[in-house]
Amino acid sequence: MQPDGMVLKDIRTFKKTITMTIHETIVIRTLVRWLALLVFKCAGWTSEGRKPDLPRYVIIAAPHTSNWDFIFTLCLAFIYRLNAVIMMKDAWFRWPLGPLFRWLGALPIDRSGANQVVAQSIAKFHQRDRLVLVVPPSGTRKRVLHWKTGFYHIANGAGVPIVLGFLDYRRKVGGFGPVVQPRGDLDADMAVIRAFYRDISGKYPLKESQQCIAPSVSPPAAG
Repeated sequence: MQPDGMVLKDIRTFKKTITMTIHETIVIRTLVRWLALLVFKCAGWTSEGRKPDLPRYVIIAAPHTSNWDFIFTLCLAFIYRLNAVIMMKDAWFRWPLGPLFRWLGALPIDRSGANQVVAQSIAKFHQRDRLVLVVPPSGTRKRVLHWKTGFYHIANGAGVPIVLGFLDYRRKVGGFGPVVQPRGDLDADMAVIRAFYRDISGKYPLKESQQCIAPSVSPPAAG
C-alpha cells in the first residue's frame, strides 16, 4: 500500500500546484508582471517570440546551467502571462522555500522515480483541457553529458507539442522558439530540437551538454 500512497500524494501535489498558484491571483500576478518587466529591463534582457496559441504543451527550458535560469524563466512566465507548471528538483522544496515555490507554480520532482513522473504527467495532460508544463531537459544545472528525455516521452505519450523555450545569455534574450510535434522518432525529433539550441548560450556554457541524448534510450515502460 505504501507505493500507491506515495503516487497518490504526488498526484495531489501536482493538482495543488496547478490550481493554487500566484497565476490565479489577479491583483498580485498583475503587480508581479510589472516587477518582472522591470527586472528584465534593469538586467538588460528582452523577450523574443510569441506565446503559442495552444491549450496544452510541454516547454523545454534550456540551456539550464545556473540558478538564475529559474528567476528569468519565472519573469518570462509573468511577462507572457503564462500559467505554467515548472518542474524543479525536490531538494529545493524544504521548509521554508517549499510553499513559496509551489505558490509560484513549481512542481517538486524526485529524480529517482523518473518513469513515475512521466506516467503521472501524461495522465494529467489527459485529464485537463489546459496545461503548460516547463521541463529543463538537462535535469540539472551541473555539467551533463546528455539531455534527459523525460520531456520528450511526456509530450509524445500525451500527444502534445513541444515548445522550444530558451534563455540566451550571450544576447540577453529569452522567450519562445519553434513548436515541434513529436512523431515518435526520438533521434530525428531530437536532431531538430538540438539544431535550434546550437547557437544559444547558457550563463555557464562549459556546463552545457554537447550530446542531445544518451546513445541508447528507450521510453519508460507502460505501467
